[in-house]
Amino acid sequence: MKRFAPLIAAGALFATAACQQPALAAEKVVEAPAAAVKSKEGNGLKTAIFAGGCFWGVEAVFSHTKGVTSAVSGYHGGTKRQADYKLVSSGVTDHVEAVKVTYDPSVVRYDELLRIYFSVIIDPTLKNRQGPDRGAHYNAELVPVSAEQRKVAAAYLAQLKKTKLWDRPIVTSISPARKFYAAEAYHQDFAAKNPRHGYILRWDAPKVAALKRLYPSLYRAEFRRN
Repeated sequence: MKRFAPLIAAGALFATAACQQPALAAEKVVEAPAAAVKSKEGNGLKTAIFAGGCFWGVEAVFSHTKGVTSAVSGYHGGTKRQADYKLVSSGVTDHVEAVKVTYDPSVVRYDELLRIYFSVIIDPTLKNRQGPDRGAHYNAELVPVSAEQRKVAAAYLAQLKKTKLWDRPIVTSISPARKFYAAEAYHQDFAAKNPRHGYILRWDAPKVAALKRLYPSLYRAEFRRN
């Protein structure tokens, strides 16, 4: 069994139920093509929501992405009462684990975040699971929060479906934006606080390394803390 770092708050012990399953074959890294439709979101910080399995890895990758000013782990799709880790990880809620990303589109565009997401964060051919984790709360979903993001996301999904990058059909979907609820404090910046945690080393550190290797111009060594 993987163990948490000794200084983690007692509440973090609940996290042993999720983001922790028997080791499987390494996840495949695929260099997705640049988006044919570029996002045009204007000036000022923007937000977007990405669900892609355990939120630790999604947050870790985007926290190492230039232009991202905040990446918050949380829950999307269900109610406020359901926004509790024990409930969500039991699979009885309408939530998926998700990350709310705030970014500067003058540094990194939404379509570039999509490219990173499909290249190193998820396997878009999997439904209700990612990596070693199983359950509908680990489903990979794009959650655009504006008409422009929805247009770009739909165009990029259509573009990817015409490629032969994956052996199986793409099933990642676009979900309507609902209220996002931040996860418990012990989940925030989890990879940065626990770099030697077994799950982080096995599943999430390789994703950050792939970001650096594939997109060096968008990689930031400093972890962006919330």
